[in-house]
Amino acid sequence: MKILQTADWHIGKVLHKQSLQDEMNLFLDWLLTLLKTEEIDLLLVSGDIFDVANPAVKDRKVYYNFLSKLIGSKTQVIITGGNHDSIALLDAPQEILEHINISVIGGAREDVEKEIIEVKGQDGKVELVVAAVPFLRDKDLRSSVDNSEGKDRSDVLKEGITNHYAEVGKVCSEKYIGIPAIAMGHLYAKGVSTSDSERDIHIGNAAAIESNIFPPVFGYVALGHIHRPQMIGGSEMIRYSGSPIALSFSEKTDNKCVLIVGLEDGKFSIPRVVDVPKKRALSKFSGTFDEVRSKLENYNPEYDLISFVEIEVMENDFSSTTLANVEDLVTEYASYERFHILKSRTQFKNGANDTSDLFDQGVNIEDLQPSEVFEKRLMTEQIDDEKRSFLEIAFQEILEEVLQKD
Repeated sequence: MKILQTADWHIGKVLHKQSLQDEMNLFLDWLLTLLKTEEIDLLLVSGDIFDVANPAVKDRKVYYNFLSKLIGSKTQVIITGGNHDSIALLDAPQEILEHINISVIGGAREDVEKEIIEVKGQDGKVELVVAAVPFLRDKDLRSSVDNSEGKDRSDVLKEGITNHYAEVGKVCSEKYIGIPAIAMGHLYAKGVSTSDSERDIHIGNAAAIESNIFPPVFGYVALGHIHRPQMIGGSEMIRYSGSPIALSFSEKTDNKCVLIVGLEDGKFSIPRVVDVPKKRALSKFSGTFDEVRSKLENYNPEYDLISFVEIEVMENDFSSTTLANVEDLVTEYASYERFHILKSRTQFKNGANDTSDLFDQGVNIEDLQPSEVFEKRLMTEQIDDEKRSFLEIAFQEILEEVLQKD
C-alpha cells in the first residue's frame, strides 16, 4: 500500500491582497497526476483545507472540483479539519462523499470510535486503520479531563490531547488486533520550526505536545498545522508535511513537498519526500534605496506565475524624500509583468521612523492638534529656514481647506 500525506492547503489564502488561487490550482492538478502515476492507495489531508471558516464560493469550488476528479480512481481519501476550518462546512457533505471513498472528519466526535477509518484491500479485508483526529478545540479537550476547573489551562489542554490519542489508540489496539494503524492530527508540537503564516492555537501554543503522547500502536503519525516539513522528536515516523505552497514571505526559501509512505508486511517505510514544483518566487530585497532599485532592475525570475517581492529600504538619516521615492518605486512596478511588489518597508537609523515615535510614551497622537503633530515632524527634517517657512504656510492652507470641507 502507498500512502500520501499532505496538509495546510489554505484554499483562499490572500498574501498582502494578492490571491494565491492560481498557485493552489497548479498544485492540485500536479497532485492529481502524482496520485495516478505513483498509484497512491490512500491520500491523507491533515487539516486547514481552507484559509477561513467561511470561504468564498470560488474557493469551495476549488475544493469540490479536486474531489470530483478523484471519482472512479483507486485512491481512498481521508480529510480532517484544522483550526482554520469550519466543522459544519467540512462535515456537511459527509454522507455523499463516503459513497465515493472520501471520509471527512471536520471536528472531534463524542464517540472517538467514529474517528477511526478502515482502509480495505481488494479482497475487502481491513489492511489499515486511520485515527483521523481533527484539530481538537478547547471544549473537546476540557470534557476529557477530570476536575479541569482547578488546573492550569495549558496543562488541561495538553492532558486533553494526550487522553484523546490514548482513547483512539485503545480502540485501534483492541478492536483491530494486528492491523497497522496511522494517527492524523492538527496540532502544535514542541520544538517545531515555524513560519509567519501559522496562527497560534491553544493559548499561544503554550500547550505544545511532546512526541511521546502518541501510543505505540500508531506506526506512523501524519500531522498538520506547521507549514514547514519536519520530523517531531527526532522520529522519521512522526511528520509534518508542511504546506504545499509558500503562504508567507518567511517561507520564500522553503522546499515544499508531500510525503509518500509505504506499507508492506504490516510495516511502514520511512517517508519519501516528493518536492512540489515551484510555480512562483517570493523574494526580498534589502539595502539603501539605490541598492534596492538596482536589485529590482536586475531581477528576472523565471517561473510560471508572476513573482511576489518584498522590499526593505534602510537609510541612515530620516528623509521624507526617501519615503516618497519608495512609494513611487512601488507604483512604478505595480503593473510590471515579471513581478509585483506586495510589501515595502522603510527604516532609518537616525530620526523617527513613525510620527508617533516623536512623542513621549503615553501621549496619544489622536489627542493632539494637527499643527502640533506637523511641527514635531518638521523638527526632524534637515532643511533651511526658507523651506521650513514655506512648508508651514502650505500646511496651514491645506489644513484650513480640510477643516472647511469637514
